Amino acid sequence: MSAQGQSQPISGITRKRDLWWQFTVRAVESRYRGSYLGILWAVLNPLLMLGIYFAVFGIIFTGHYGVLRDETPTDFAMAMFLGLTLYQLIAETLGASPLLIIGNANLVKKVVFPLEILPLAQSGSLWFNLAIGLLLALGGSLIFGRGLSPVGLAWLPVILIPLLMLSAGLAWLFAALGVFFRDLAQAMPFVAQVILYSSAVFYPVSRIPPNVWAILKWNPFLQTVVLAREVVLWGLPVNVYHLGYTYVAGFAVLAGGRWVFLRLRPAFADVI
Repeated sequence: MSAQGQSQPISGITRKRDLWWQFTVRAVESRYRGSYLGILWAVLNPLLMLGIYFAVFGIIFTGHYGVLRDETPTDFAMAMFLGLTLYQLIAETLGASPLLIIGNANLVKKVVFPLEILPLAQSGSLWFNLAIGLLLALGGSLIFGRGLSPVGLAWLPVILIPLLMLSAGLAWLFAALGVFFRDLAQAMPFVAQVILYSSAVFYPVSRIPPNVWAILKWNPFLQTVVLAREVVLWGLPVNVYHLGYTYVAGFAVLAGGRWVFLRLRPAFADVI
């Protein structure tokens, strides 16, 4: 690939939006093709996940976040559900990306095909699942919880944009690295578990020891989880410094992941 192609701005992807949309729809359809319940699994999976984790952390370990004075088990369940919904996007991105290019070897040989569309299409299909999970989490809070404020809902897309950039950047990064390091696919389930338990999904940040917090505070996903539940569900003021950091980190991962993908792409055909 030429230097001009490698330095192509991220905005250049918009010129291929029709192809992006086509492959995103195909990714969504292939995910549920052949199953009896089809796309209903996009609703059932997050609900089943909520039931399992709430039984363990909410009932057995009597978890609570300790931010609201009169926090109820429902408050804990809805906040945990929101965090798990956001986490699922990162977990599935890490799980699927390393095998993405290898699984489309026929397209690698086509010089004119823009391979960078494949990680974006995968991200688009996962964003679709994220949207369904968010509807369930917010609907549950509206019906069974404390309700939702217009201000909190207005902040939701602002908080989510860095997460979407993060997921797309990770998809580009690990899709490229997975071509050369096949063991990445085996390591990703463990990495996803580390992210889950180090991102304050089940507990408040106040429980993190200071020496550990000095490291974990740089985790942009942790900051997104905390911002989402505190601002969107509980109506607390947004921490603009933490929000700003998620934007810086999200854009850095997005730009870095695309740069790595474009630099490594010329060698894909030789390796595969």
